[in-house]
Amino acid sequence: MKPFTIAGIQMRVSATQSNLQMMKLKLDITMNLYPSVHMVLFSELCAYGPLTYYAQEFPGEFESEMQAMAKKYKIWLLPGSIFEKEGDKIYNTSTVINPEGEIVARYRKMFPFFPFEVGITPGNDFCVFDVPEVGRFGVSICYDMWFPETIRTLAVMGAEVILHPTMTGTMDRDIEHSIVQTLSAVNQCFFFDINGLETGGIGRSTVCGPDGRIMYQAGATEEIIPVEIDLERVKRSRELGVMRLGQPLKSFRDHMGDFSIYQKGVKHPYLESLGPLIKPTKVDQLARLKKKESEIELSTGTIGYKGDGIL
Repeated sequence: MKPFTIAGIQMRVSATQSNLQMMKLKLDITMNLYPSVHMVLFSELCAYGPLTYYAQEFPGEFESEMQAMAKKYKIWLLPGSIFEKEGDKIYNTSTVINPEGEIVARYRKMFPFFPFEVGITPGNDFCVFDVPEVGRFGVSICYDMWFPETIRTLAVMGAEVILHPTMTGTMDRDIEHSIVQTLSAVNQCFFFDINGLETGGIGRSTVCGPDGRIMYQAGATEEIIPVEIDLERVKRSRELGVMRLGQPLKSFRDHMGDFSIYQKGVKHPYLESLGPLIKPTKVDQLARLKKKESEIELSTGTIGYKGDGIL
């Protein structure tokens, strides 16, 4: 076993001012409390909050400050993500920085939280990187994980640890916990899901091992979460199976099948029938009710609802 410790930082995020100095303070505290930490991961949109008004161009102050902190403490650093401005487009982008302070990768979120994450352009490229003599890591952001193909692709590319900054402040956090557990098991990998607080989320960050079991789940207060992992657990799981049972990655390899739904140009009538990707409104609900009333009238020929009366 080669010990490797990843610290997730669950901190309060302001939407109206920069959180950059607080991030630096949290890094100082983390590295003084836990000098054995090799990598630090912050939550999604941690530095400037969830407003595209604060979108930054790359390279810029944010990355420079984070590069200096990574070099200062000789750590791998993923400072969450920020809104990146490039021309007339805005991306939700995470940066990977090595212990020499060099940028080794940038990842643009593939699945913005439409229709709520308005005005964000999806990214197209997957992101994996190697930590020498340790293993391969993959990067995913928040809503990406709701599409299991994204994490499966990272696993097929060799990722043994998924680093997943998120910003969830909604009532579906429990569902996300189950997704993290499922994805870590079916892809036989470690999964670090780090959430923020206040405008940055409701906390409850979660770390899972390659058997899908929760290694740690945070509460709803600020926390520093240092978790030592052993990547031999991933190798053993992928060699012998989850709990020495199912071997999903090998089975996927050996019977990949013809998944025609992924072929470009193929029409999917059912998916098209679901309608546009828009926020639900009262008008939509009324339209559905009227459609249902019409269906009842047509099917019976004698009874249906109209206004406040019954025909």
